[in-house]
Amino acid sequence: MTLAYAGESMARRFRVWTFGALMAGCVAAVSLGIAPQAQSPAPREAINQYCVACHNTTLKTAGLTLDAANLDKAGENPAVWEKVVRKLRGRMMPPPGRPRPDETTYNNVIASLEKSLDAAAAANPNPGRTETFRRLNRSEYQNAIRDLLALDVDVTSMLPKDDASYGFDNVGVGGLSTTLLERYLAAAQKISRLAVGTPAHSTGVSVVTLPVDLTQEDHLEGLPLGTRGGTVVRYDFPLDGQYEFQVRLMRNRNENVEGLSEPHQMELSLDGAQLGVFTITPNRNASGGYYADEAVDRDLKVRIPVRSGPHAISATFIRKTSALQESERQPYDAHFNMDRHPRIQPAVYSISIGGPFDATGAGDLPSRKRIFVCNPLTPSNAAAEDRCARTILSTLARRAYRRPVTDEDLRVPLKFYKDARAEGNFDDGVEMALRAILTSPEFLFRVERDPANARPGQSYRISDLELASRLSFFLWSSIPDDELLNLATQGKLHEPAVQEQQVRRMMADSRSKSLVTDFAGQWLYLRNLAAVVPDARLFPDFDDNLRQAMRRETELFFENIVREDRSVIELLGADYTFLNERLARHYGIPNVYGSNFRKVTLGPDSVRGGLLGQASILTVTSYANRTSPVLRGKWVLENILGTPPPPPPGNVPPLGENPAVGRALTMRERMVQHRANPACSGCHQLMDPIGLSVENFDAVGRWRTRGEGDERVDATGALPSGVAFEGAAGLKKALLAHPESFATTVTEKLLTFAVGRGTDYYDAPAVRAITREARNTDYRFSSLILGVIKSAPFQMRRSQ
Repeated sequence: MTLAYAGESMARRFRVWTFGALMAGCVAAVSLGIAPQAQSPAPREAINQYCVACHNTTLKTAGLTLDAANLDKAGENPAVWEKVVRKLRGRMMPPPGRPRPDETTYNNVIASLEKSLDAAAAANPNPGRTETFRRLNRSEYQNAIRDLLALDVDVTSMLPKDDASYGFDNVGVGGLSTTLLERYLAAAQKISRLAVGTPAHSTGVSVVTLPVDLTQEDHLEGLPLGTRGGTVVRYDFPLDGQYEFQVRLMRNRNENVEGLSEPHQMELSLDGAQLGVFTITPNRNASGGYYADEAVDRDLKVRIPVRSGPHAISATFIRKTSALQESERQPYDAHFNMDRHPRIQPAVYSISIGGPFDATGAGDLPSRKRIFVCNPLTPSNAAAEDRCARTILSTLARRAYRRPVTDEDLRVPLKFYKDARAEGNFDDGVEMALRAILTSPEFLFRVERDPANARPGQSYRISDLELASRLSFFLWSSIPDDELLNLATQGKLHEPAVQEQQVRRMMADSRSKSLVTDFAGQWLYLRNLAAVVPDARLFPDFDDNLRQAMRRETELFFENIVREDRSVIELLGADYTFLNERLARHYGIPNVYGSNFRKVTLGPDSVRGGLLGQASILTVTSYANRTSPVLRGKWVLENILGTPPPPPPGNVPPLGENPAVGRALTMRERMVQHRANPACSGCHQLMDPIGLSVENFDAVGRWRTRGEGDERVDATGALPSGVAFEGAAGLKKALLAHPESFATTVTEKLLTFAVGRGTDYYDAPAVRAITREARNTDYRFSSLILGVIKSAPFQMRRSQ
């Protein structure tokens, strides 16, 4: 009901400039045939020599005319010339097969254009415009609840997944449909009851299910040594009371427990304290053999008193050394279902938590400490209750709305409090008022309003309170804390020294891990790993353990760059990574044992250094049954070089499959056939050479020397600049030869994530300034973060 304002007209979405389509068709133009010059031509001469043959007033290739353009006044038409600069920086123009200038000429033209563009931008800065109303995405909402109420809840079942734009789901998050509104109302009801500790009218059951392809033959991280398999469930218990835990085992399609051919022992624990050890015994049939029916795990349950608050429940098996198969060769490690490898030991399928039974109260919940900053003097003193309620609600609303609150802000929550208090107790009133705050547009939306006296299209500096929200949602994906809000309220946050001190404080806070989970998780496609299911016939040993290890490696690798404030260039060229035994075996790296991850220094000849050698990246850029040079090449162009190809036309045919009989074509041969189609060649001649250079990695990131049809892998490749190389090592070396290109891409990604909109041509001068300044510190991560925060697009906004 407090979301009535959410239906008001949202600010018109600001037009986001996108770089034009690749300048296709130049190959058909007549070559100028000019002989190389001993001295590099001037910028205007270079444009005439290498570009005008296609981009003139007659042909207008890609809608671009350069023959009459004035290079000295490039700043008067930045939308066109920033496009040209980007193509030249990526050496994507002239297209392959056409005469190209030397490196000195490239750099001279780029420098001349950038000088003119930067001067024009400095004289008339355009910081761009974010939307006036931006709804918190699912991740931001969950983090905001955590920091507002000291309550960890998983909202994935409460709220739908957000759409992504420009690679991130905090870009363009705007409207609020009726269905989504109902989901927010239901979420607020559940969260407010959990936070206050309102007694439930009935008991409930929460079930946590494990992935069916999780191998549980060995020790899993987070569980006691000497155990194997199982899981740890972290759960917020709403009330003091009795709770029942029940474990269910993995079953086959006939509903019989898998892998139970002899007795096994299971340990159930709460916060590391053992609750009991259960013996799971299979049944005997008439012939003396064992079988496991559907009732064999019905007694794997216990009911105990638990105090309210967060606790960890674990269920795991006592390790049996006799479970190791004796064989002349090492047994397979993946045993996760009967369709691939029948389990040789039982495995946990789910843990259910039922209750509370005989609840005695909310107890000492962390969320209650956070909410109830005061208590009424006596239950019968209505005036004292009202004063305390106002204090509680004003404190909550200030944090939730990210600004000082007025009497008008408190009017609706106080009305809800009084109505509920009249029918119940003080806690009931606070719980209902909290629900009103959680459904207010001031909480659900980040609002940036133009100043009342702003002229149309005027650039202005955002307020300190708006700056506090931008900082916290950028670095924490959450609401500002009290220290940030206090500085903003005092008008000190815009001061450079204060701002830098706050940024460094926030980066040292554990909440900055959102840069790993939210920023890197989306930029590097790590979130996509959960949906990756490689073909079981081709990759029979792929399991959830490996999937999780792949993601964990890249997360720890990126987090190490952030925490140690290392150069972002190490993301490409590091000589170390993070491994556990499962992933190390996948890579063929010896002497790494156990389920825990550790930093591993790689040898000089290792192919695993940097993102391009990590299985997470290689797997999400492949298909279920084969590699994809197209996806891998596109990933490098977009996420490393910052020069994404245009979207494919609608009439592009799929890649041809290999025949069932006869000689199988190599991936390179199939791509050659695909590029023969004129509709495909323009983009593929840029993507394919990059993707084919990492063909030594199969679809799950294993190293191989032979590909399809048992043919030796041909891993020759080239960048759009025409630089040729051999294999993954050659690709990495070619990319590291121009570190500023990668640093620019990282800066653009950070800026997009920070301001919540796609970067446009008018952002290019700011991006260049950030990367030039960061060059002085070898592109340390903090220098890019501080550069983004100090930039005009982050500090300023353009009015409607």
